[in-house]
Amino acid sequence: MLELFFESLIDYLFFLAKTLTLLAGIAVLIVLALRARSSGGLQREQLEITDLKERYRSLSYALKEISLSEKEYKAFLKEERKREKEREKRVDQEQRRLFIIEFNGDIRASEVSALRVLVTTLLQEAREGDQVLVRLDNAGGMVSEHGLAASQLARLRAKGIPLTVAVDKVAASGGYLMACVADRIIAAPFAVIGSIGVLAELPNFHRLLERYGVDFELHTAGEYKRTLTLFGENTDEGRQKLREQLEETHRLFKTFVSEYRPSLELERVATGEYWHGQRAVDLGLVDAIQTSDDFILEAGAKMELLKLKYRAHKKPIERLVASVRGVLDRVLAAASRL
Repeated sequence: MLELFFESLIDYLFFLAKTLTLLAGIAVLIVLALRARSSGGLQREQLEITDLKERYRSLSYALKEISLSEKEYKAFLKEERKREKEREKRVDQEQRRLFIIEFNGDIRASEVSALRVLVTTLLQEAREGDQVLVRLDNAGGMVSEHGLAASQLARLRAKGIPLTVAVDKVAASGGYLMACVADRIIAAPFAVIGSIGVLAELPNFHRLLERYGVDFELHTAGEYKRTLTLFGENTDEGRQKLREQLEETHRLFKTFVSEYRPSLELERVATGEYWHGQRAVDLGLVDAIQTSDDFILEAGAKMELLKLKYRAHKKPIERLVASVRGVLDRVLAAASRL
Protein backbone atom coordinates (compact mmCIF):
# COMPACT_ATOMS: atom_id res chain seq x y z
CA MET A 1 0.00 0.00 0.00
CA LEU A 2 2.80 2.39 0.94
CA GLU A 3 4.65 1.56 -2.27
CA LEU A 4 1.55 2.33 -4.30
CA PHE A 5 1.28 5.68 -2.51
CA PHE A 6 4.87 6.65 -3.37
CA GLU A 7 4.40 5.57 -6.99
CA SER A 8 1.29 7.75 -7.21
CA LEU A 9 3.15 10.62 -5.56
CA ILE A 10 6.03 10.37 -8.04
CA ASP A 11 3.58 10.21 -10.99
CA TYR A 12 1.86 13.31 -9.65
CA LEU A 13 5.15 15.18 -9.24
CA PHE A 14 6.16 14.37 -12.83
CA PHE A 15 2.75 15.54 -14.06
CA LEU A 16 3.08 18.74 -12.02
CA ALA A 17 6.58 19.37 -13.42
CA LYS A 18 5.33 18.94 -16.99
CA THR A 19 2.39 21.28 -16.37
CA LEU A 20 4.59 23.96 -14.82
CA THR A 21 7.06 23.65 -17.70
CA LEU A 22 4.26 24.10 -20.22
CA LEU A 23 2.86 27.11 -18.40
CA ALA A 24 6.33 28.65 -18.11
CA GLY A 25 6.84 28.18 -21.85
CA ILE A 26 3.55 29.89 -22.64
CA ALA A 27 4.40 32.75 -20.28
CA VAL A 28 7.80 33.24 -21.95
CA LEU A 29 6.16 33.39 -25.39
CA ILE A 30 3.69 36.00 -24.17
CA VAL A 31 6.49 38.08 -22.64
CA LEU A 32 8.57 37.88 -25.81
CA ALA A 33 5.56 39.06 -27.82
CA LEU A 34 5.06 42.00 -25.46
CA ARG A 35 8.73 42.90 -25.67
CA ALA A 36 8.60 42.84 -29.46
CA ARG A 37 5.71 45.32 -29.39
CA SER A 38 7.27 47.62 -26.82
CA SER A 39 9.16 50.70 -27.94
CA GLY A 40 12.49 51.08 -26.21
CA GLY A 41 11.54 49.20 -23.03
CA LEU A 42 13.81 51.38 -20.89
CA GLN A 43 13.34 51.11 -17.15
CA ARG A 44 11.71 54.16 -15.61
CA GLU A 45 11.33 55.23 -12.02
CA GLN A 46 8.87 57.43 -10.23
CA LEU A 47 8.51 58.98 -6.79
CA GLU A 48 4.84 59.30 -5.85
CA ILE A 49 3.98 61.93 -3.22
CA THR A 50 0.48 62.02 -1.75
CA ASP A 51 -0.65 64.93 0.40
CA LEU A 52 -2.69 63.00 2.97
CA LYS A 53 -3.87 66.15 4.69
CA GLU A 54 -5.47 67.38 1.47
CA ARG A 55 -6.83 63.91 0.73
CA TYR A 56 -8.56 63.63 4.10
CA ARG A 57 -9.87 67.18 3.79
CA SER A 58 -11.42 66.37 0.41
CA LEU A 59 -13.08 63.25 1.81
CA SER A 60 -14.41 65.25 4.76
CA TYR A 61 -15.86 67.87 2.40
CA ALA A 62 -17.54 65.17 0.33
CA LEU A 63 -19.14 63.65 3.42
CA LYS A 64 -20.39 67.02 4.66
CA GLU A 65 -21.81 67.90 1.25
CA ILE A 66 -23.98 64.77 1.39
CA SER A 67 -24.89 64.81 5.08
CA LEU A 68 -25.56 68.54 5.58
CA SER A 69 -28.35 70.62 4.17
CA GLU A 70 -27.47 73.07 1.42
CA LYS A 71 -27.69 75.97 3.88
CA GLU A 72 -25.54 74.19 6.48
CA TYR A 73 -22.96 73.21 3.86
CA LYS A 74 -22.65 76.78 2.58
CA ALA A 75 -22.19 78.00 6.14
CA PHE A 76 -19.52 75.35 6.70
CA LEU A 77 -17.65 76.42 3.55
CA LYS A 78 -17.77 80.05 4.65
CA GLU A 79 -16.31 79.21 8.06
CA GLU A 80 -13.73 76.91 6.49
CA ARG A 81 -12.52 79.70 4.18
CA LYS A 82 -12.00 81.88 7.23
CA ARG A 83 -10.07 79.14 9.00
CA GLU A 84 -7.99 78.55 5.89
CA LYS A 85 -6.98 82.22 5.77
CA GLU A 86 -5.99 82.02 9.44
CA ARG A 87 -3.94 78.90 8.73
CA GLU A 88 -2.20 80.63 5.85
CA LYS A 89 -1.22 83.50 8.13
CA ARG A 90 0.26 81.12 10.65
CA VAL A 91 2.03 78.90 8.14
CA ASP A 92 5.77 79.13 8.36
CA GLN A 93 7.72 78.48 5.16
CA GLU A 94 9.71 75.95 7.16
CA GLN A 95 6.61 74.07 8.34
CA ARG A 96 7.39 70.65 9.73
CA ARG A 97 6.55 67.59 7.70
CA LEU A 98 5.74 63.98 8.52
CA PHE A 99 6.96 61.65 5.77
CA ILE A 100 5.01 58.39 5.68
CA ILE A 101 6.44 55.17 4.21
CA GLU A 102 4.66 51.83 3.98
CA PHE A 103 6.69 48.63 4.13
CA ASN A 104 4.90 45.35 3.45
CA GLY A 105 7.32 42.54 4.11
CA ASP A 106 7.76 39.14 2.50
CA ILE A 107 10.38 36.41 2.85
CA ARG A 108 12.91 38.31 0.72
CA ALA A 109 11.98 41.78 2.07
CA SER A 110 11.62 42.62 -1.61
CA GLU A 111 10.56 46.22 -0.89
CA VAL A 112 14.02 46.97 0.48
CA SER A 113 15.15 48.30 -2.91
CA ALA A 114 12.46 50.98 -2.82
CA LEU A 115 13.20 51.66 0.85
CA ARG A 116 16.86 52.35 0.04
CA VAL A 117 15.87 54.98 -2.51
CA LEU A 118 13.35 56.64 -0.19
CA VAL A 119 15.78 56.78 2.74
CA THR A 120 18.55 58.23 0.59
CA THR A 121 16.12 60.86 -0.74
CA LEU A 122 14.96 61.79 2.77
CA LEU A 123 18.51 62.11 4.06
CA GLN A 124 19.06 64.81 1.43
CA GLU A 125 15.68 66.50 1.79
CA ALA A 126 14.69 66.36 5.48
CA ARG A 127 15.12 69.51 7.52
CA GLU A 128 14.98 70.23 11.22
CA GLY A 129 11.61 69.35 12.70
CA ASP A 130 10.69 66.78 10.05
CA GLN A 131 9.79 63.25 11.11
CA VAL A 132 9.36 59.84 9.45
CA LEU A 133 6.62 57.29 10.09
CA VAL A 134 7.05 53.75 8.77
CA ARG A 135 3.84 51.72 8.64
CA LEU A 136 5.34 48.26 8.99
CA ASP A 137 3.65 44.95 8.21
CA ASN A 138 6.29 42.23 8.25
CA ALA A 139 6.33 38.66 9.57
CA GLY A 140 10.03 38.10 8.85
CA GLY A 141 12.05 36.09 6.36
CA MET A 142 15.62 35.75 5.14
CA VAL A 143 18.39 37.05 7.35
CA SER A 144 20.51 39.23 5.08
CA GLU A 145 17.55 40.90 3.35
CA HIS A 146 15.85 41.90 6.58
CA GLY A 147 19.17 42.97 8.06
CA LEU A 148 19.61 45.33 5.11
CA ALA A 149 16.09 46.69 5.57
CA ALA A 150 16.79 47.37 9.25
CA SER A 151 20.06 49.07 8.30
CA GLN A 152 18.17 51.47 6.02
CA LEU A 153 16.00 52.62 8.91
CA ALA A 154 19.12 52.92 11.07
CA ARG A 155 20.46 55.46 8.55
CA LEU A 156 17.56 57.77 9.42
CA ARG A 157 18.13 57.44 13.15
CA ALA A 158 21.87 57.98 12.75
CA LYS A 159 21.16 61.34 11.12
CA GLY A 160 18.89 62.42 13.96
CA ILE A 161 15.64 62.27 11.98
CA PRO A 162 12.91 61.22 14.46
CA LEU A 163 11.61 57.81 13.37
CA THR A 164 8.38 56.15 14.47
CA VAL A 165 7.40 52.64 13.42
CA ALA A 166 3.69 51.81 13.52
CA VAL A 167 2.65 48.15 13.62
CA ASP A 168 -1.02 47.69 12.80
CA LYS A 169 -0.79 43.93 12.12
CA VAL A 170 2.57 42.23 12.62
CA ALA A 171 6.24 42.97 13.24
CA ALA A 172 7.71 39.59 14.05
CA SER A 173 11.18 38.12 13.70
CA GLY A 174 12.85 40.05 10.84
CA GLY A 175 9.96 42.49 11.08
CA TYR A 176 10.86 43.29 14.68
CA LEU A 177 14.51 43.56 13.64
CA MET A 178 13.35 46.52 11.53
CA ALA A 179 10.95 47.95 14.11
CA CYS A 180 13.43 48.01 17.00
CA VAL A 181 15.55 50.63 15.21
CA ALA A 182 12.85 53.28 15.68
CA ASP A 183 12.96 56.01 18.31
CA ARG A 184 9.40 55.02 19.12
CA ILE A 185 7.28 51.95 18.31
CA ILE A 186 3.48 52.05 18.43
CA ALA A 187 1.18 49.09 17.84
CA ALA A 188 -2.49 48.27 17.45
CA PRO A 189 -4.01 46.33 20.38
CA PHE A 190 -3.91 42.97 18.62
CA ALA A 191 -0.73 43.45 16.57
CA VAL A 192 1.73 40.54 16.71
CA ILE A 193 5.11 41.58 18.10
CA GLY A 194 8.39 39.80 18.82
CA SER A 195 9.47 36.34 17.68
CA ILE A 196 13.12 37.20 18.29
CA GLY A 197 14.56 33.94 17.06
CA VAL A 198 16.05 32.16 14.05
CA LEU A 199 15.00 29.01 12.23
CA ALA A 200 15.96 26.82 9.29
CA GLU A 201 13.72 24.11 7.89
CA LEU A 202 13.80 21.80 4.89
CA PRO A 203 12.45 18.39 3.90
CA ASN A 204 14.79 15.51 3.09
CA PHE A 205 13.95 13.03 0.33
CA HIS A 206 17.00 10.78 0.71
CA ARG A 207 15.14 7.69 1.92
CA LEU A 208 12.49 8.06 -0.78
CA LEU A 209 15.14 8.30 -3.52
CA GLU A 210 17.07 5.40 -2.03
CA ARG A 211 13.93 3.25 -2.05
CA TYR A 212 13.56 3.74 -5.80
CA GLY A 213 17.24 3.38 -6.61
CA VAL A 214 17.89 7.05 -7.38
CA ASP A 215 21.44 8.20 -6.59
CA PHE A 216 22.16 11.79 -5.57
CA GLU A 217 25.67 13.21 -5.58
CA LEU A 218 26.84 16.38 -3.89
CA HIS A 219 30.45 17.54 -4.22
CA THR A 220 31.82 20.41 -2.13
CA ALA A 221 35.14 22.02 -1.35
CA GLY A 222 35.21 23.12 2.25
CA GLU A 223 34.13 21.02 5.22
CA TYR A 224 30.98 22.98 5.91
CA LYS A 225 30.11 24.31 2.45
CA ARG A 226 26.84 22.41 2.74
CA THR A 227 25.59 21.26 6.13
CA LEU A 228 22.15 19.84 5.28
CA THR A 229 20.76 18.89 1.88
CA LEU A 230 17.35 18.13 0.40
CA PHE A 231 18.30 14.92 -1.40
CA GLY A 232 21.52 13.59 0.15
CA GLU A 233 22.00 11.77 3.43
CA ASN A 234 22.36 14.26 6.27
CA THR A 235 24.80 13.65 9.10
CA ASP A 236 24.80 14.48 12.80
CA GLU A 237 27.90 16.63 12.21
CA GLY A 238 26.05 18.63 9.58
CA ARG A 239 23.06 19.10 11.86
CA GLN A 240 25.29 20.26 14.71
CA LYS A 241 27.06 22.77 12.49
CA LEU A 242 23.76 24.19 11.29
CA ARG A 243 22.60 24.57 14.90
CA GLU A 244 25.82 26.45 15.69
CA GLN A 245 25.21 28.78 12.74
CA LEU A 246 21.65 29.42 13.93
CA GLU A 247 22.84 30.21 17.45
CA GLU A 248 25.41 32.64 16.10
CA THR A 249 22.77 34.41 14.02
CA HIS A 250 20.50 34.55 17.07
CA ARG A 251 23.29 36.19 19.08
CA LEU A 252 23.71 38.83 16.37
CA PHE A 253 19.95 39.40 16.35
CA LYS A 254 19.87 39.93 20.13
CA THR A 255 22.91 42.23 20.04
CA PHE A 256 21.26 44.37 17.36
CA VAL A 257 18.01 44.63 19.32
CA SER A 258 19.79 45.48 22.57
CA GLU A 259 21.72 48.27 20.83
CA TYR A 260 18.50 50.12 20.01
CA ARG A 261 16.36 49.01 22.96
CA PRO A 262 18.87 48.54 25.81
CA SER A 263 16.19 48.36 28.50
CA LEU A 264 14.79 45.11 27.12
CA GLU A 265 15.21 41.97 29.23
CA LEU A 266 16.54 39.87 26.35
CA GLU A 267 16.52 36.56 28.18
CA ARG A 268 12.79 37.07 28.61
CA VAL A 269 11.84 38.28 25.14
CA ALA A 270 14.41 36.64 22.84
CA THR A 271 12.91 33.15 23.09
CA GLY A 272 11.21 33.13 19.69
CA GLU A 273 7.82 33.84 21.29
CA TYR A 274 5.47 36.57 20.11
CA TRP A 275 3.01 38.75 22.02
CA HIS A 276 0.04 40.96 21.21
CA GLY A 277 -0.10 44.74 21.68
CA GLN A 278 -0.54 45.48 25.38
CA ARG A 279 1.61 42.57 26.53
CA ALA A 280 4.33 43.78 24.16
CA VAL A 281 4.12 47.19 25.83
CA ASP A 282 4.45 45.60 29.27
CA LEU A 283 7.60 43.75 28.13
CA GLY A 284 9.14 46.89 26.60
CA LEU A 285 9.01 45.67 23.01
CA VAL A 286 6.59 48.48 22.13
CA ASP A 287 6.21 51.98 23.55
CA ALA A 288 2.47 52.61 23.24
CA ILE A 289 -0.82 51.24 21.97
CA GLN A 290 -1.90 53.36 19.02
CA THR A 291 -2.83 52.70 15.41
CA SER A 292 -0.98 54.40 12.58
CA ASP A 293 -4.25 56.12 11.62
CA ASP A 294 -4.55 57.87 14.99
CA PHE A 295 -0.87 58.82 14.93
CA ILE A 296 -1.29 60.43 11.50
CA LEU A 297 -4.49 62.19 12.57
CA GLU A 298 -2.76 63.73 15.59
CA ALA A 299 0.31 64.72 13.60
CA GLY A 300 -1.88 66.38 10.97
CA ALA A 301 -2.90 69.05 13.49
CA LYS A 302 0.60 70.51 13.43
CA MET A 303 2.48 68.99 10.48
CA GLU A 304 2.18 68.42 6.77
CA LEU A 305 1.46 64.78 5.90
CA LEU A 306 3.35 63.48 2.87
CA LYS A 307 3.09 59.81 1.91
CA LEU A 308 6.00 58.60 -0.21
CA LYS A 309 6.11 55.64 -2.59
CA TYR A 310 8.89 54.74 -5.00
CA ARG A 311 8.08 52.77 -8.13
CA ALA A 312 10.56 51.27 -10.58
CA HIS A 313 8.81 50.35 -13.82
CA LYS A 314 10.41 47.11 -14.97
CA LYS A 315 10.47 45.35 -18.29
CA PRO A 316 7.90 42.55 -18.73
CA ILE A 317 10.55 39.82 -18.47
CA GLU A 318 11.79 41.32 -15.20
CA ARG A 319 8.24 41.39 -13.81
CA LEU A 320 7.80 37.75 -14.81
CA VAL A 321 11.05 36.71 -13.12
CA ALA A 322 10.07 38.61 -9.97
CA SER A 323 6.64 36.92 -9.90
CA VAL A 324 8.10 33.45 -10.36
CA ARG A 325 10.69 34.12 -7.67
CA GLY A 326 7.98 35.28 -5.31
CA VAL A 327 6.05 32.05 -5.80
CA LEU A 328 9.17 29.96 -5.25
CA ASP A 329 9.96 31.92 -2.10
CA ARG A 330 6.58 31.14 -0.64
CA VAL A 331 6.67 27.45 -1.58
CA LEU A 332 10.32 26.70 -0.84
CA ALA A 333 11.23 28.83 2.17
CA ALA A 334 14.03 26.45 3.07
CA ALA A 335 16.79 28.95 3.77
CA SER A 336 17.78 30.19 7.21
CA ARG A 337 15.26 32.83 8.28
CA LEU A 338 14.75 35.33 11.03
